[in-house]
Amino acid sequence: MDENTRVRHTEDMLDIRSDPVFKAVFTRECPESVGALSNLVSALIGREVTIVAILSNEPPIENIRDRQVRFDIKCRAKDGQLVNVEMCFNSHDFEPVRLEFHAAKLFIGQDIKGKDKDFDDLKQAYQIGILAKKPFFADKNYFHSFEYYDPENKVSLGGRTRIITLELIKADKIAEKPVDEMSVSERWAYFFEYLTDKKRRDKINELLKKEEGISMANQVLMTISRDERERERLMQEERILLDYYSGINYMKKKGLAEGIQIGTERGIQIGEQRGTKKRDKEILGLIKQGISIEEIEQYLLRG
Repeated sequence: MDENTRVRHTEDMLDIRSDPVFKAVFTRECPESVGALSNLVSALIGREVTIVAILSNEPPIENIRDRQVRFDIKCRAKDGQLVNVEMCFNSHDFEPVRLEFHAAKLFIGQDIKGKDKDFDDLKQAYQIGILAKKPFFADKNYFHSFEYYDPENKVSLGGRTRIITLELIKADKIAEKPVDEMSVSERWAYFFEYLTDKKRRDKINELLKKEEGISMANQVLMTISRDERERERLMQEERILLDYYSGINYMKKKGLAEGIQIGTERGIQIGEQRGTKKRDKEILGLIKQGISIEEIEQYLLRG
């Protein structure tokens, strides 16, 4: 392995699990970036593809919020297959339906207009979500591949859309597995999750020897990490992203705290109202029994 592509134990690498860094590595206009993306997609969908085009998917420049949050990569393979690869910093409760929406959007976005075309001309479409910071599905598997399926009769529709997820936080399942025994997708998961862990650099370098696509991704990442201007630009994007999510979480916590306070105050108010009504009813009953006012006052003072 070329010494220039080897990751030194002291090397300060940018975290490829960051949305901006992930996109910078896989959309750079160089053979290494295209080769790395082809290898990653091939590993995850289980069939070899060669990326011939990365389709523009940037939101309008004035749409600041979307530019901060969306860092997906739309690409077209050599055989026409459509693939959307997305690094998700923090998954949401609506993640499954969002992934399904984007898979459907990718699929129906194909042009089959014209007398010489029909539904059979539709190419397969893949939505790939790499979930970086927290687990999403309840099981312990880090890799899932979804398609339309009848679970009762165990029959697949055999359609042309698939949703693939890679949960990096579950990569500890393969952490101690020898590199020679890892599948290509497992090697990618290990690379993503443990590249910044300096104690695991020997195993990372072993991966780079075995997997050309990962080696190409690492070359691009090293170039970016060593470029001070590019590094600062990506770190600034990351700070913006973190501020965005922190703002959302702060507002959620603030709203929850205010809701608890309002609920508590309202509960006390209702309790007092009910207590007053109960006491009034009790006093009225004592009066009807002919008990004197003095005796009622003494009763109330006793509690």
